Amino acid sequence: MSLVRDLADQIISAHRNDDLCLPIPQYSISSPPPRIDNEFATDHYELAGALAAIEMGFIESDARTIGKAWSRMTIQDGGFNPFKWPSRPEHFDLLPWTRNMNPKAFKECPKRLGLYGVMPDADWVKRMVEAEIPTVQLRFKSEDRFKIRKQIKEAVKATEGSKTLLFINDYWEEAIDAEAYGVHLGQEDIEGADLEQIRAAGLRLGLSTHGYAEMVYADRFCPSYIAMGAVFPTNLKKMPTAPQGLGRLYQYAKLMSHYPLVAIGGIDQDSIHAVAKSGVGSIAVVRAITQAKDPKAAVKHLQDLMRA
Repeated sequence: MSLVRDLADQIISAHRNDDLCLPIPQYSISSPPPRIDNEFATDHYELAGALAAIEMGFIESDARTIGKAWSRMTIQDGGFNPFKWPSRPEHFDLLPWTRNMNPKAFKECPKRLGLYGVMPDADWVKRMVEAEIPTVQLRFKSEDRFKIRKQIKEAVKATEGSKTLLFINDYWEEAIDAEAYGVHLGQEDIEGADLEQIRAAGLRLGLSTHGYAEMVYADRFCPSYIAMGAVFPTNLKKMPTAPQGLGRLYQYAKLMSHYPLVAIGGIDQDSIHAVAKSGVGSIAVVRAITQAKDPKAAVKHLQDLMRA
């Protein structure tokens, strides 16, 4: 284990200033980090990478994914280099990007979806169409199926004849019935959704991810786009992981650059330019628009900041 410990320490030391380490520890003394040992690793490079990732604040599933990537990178590159970080699709065993040859690939959407407004109801969707926002998501929350169908139909109607692309959050069956442009699902929704039905209907599919393990999992479905977050703290939704931060976002964007990418979570006018520099083609915002005094002006200002 001394060799593994030494390799892990080299990785941590080399990347301590890359903003890959979370500023707030994931685990406390009363809740120790999970044990990453040879039960889960096939060689000492995998074990060292996983151990380093745990101590850098990655959750257990991400740490195991990173460990495997370290092992593949070391083998493929012909040697261990602590100053590198796994960043190529083959390091993470991602599917070859052959969308045209993959019968299970979801319909394409633009590589750069631009400013992406996540709105609470159809009235807000209408306002976003008037503001000429490139992409909008209807995130309407209700237990009333009649209200859900009504909101989705109104949102779809609002975008007809416009350049604004509409994604419906969660309600994939109603989105199919209303002939929406696309559907957005969280990781927790994938199992319960009929992905084949969504694909057959010709809807685009966006999937949420919150780290390396979920990105690798999402890749198996060949979605239209992948959303990555939460970049910064947000109170709008309970997140399964701590905020990822810019350092991790930049690495995620590099790894998944063959996809249309959406950064999401706590992004506002003060941070949107730095997020855009990561290389993502789209940035999702909520309160930066809905809480603005002039939402239409906010849309234009945010787009200007993205392009700056």
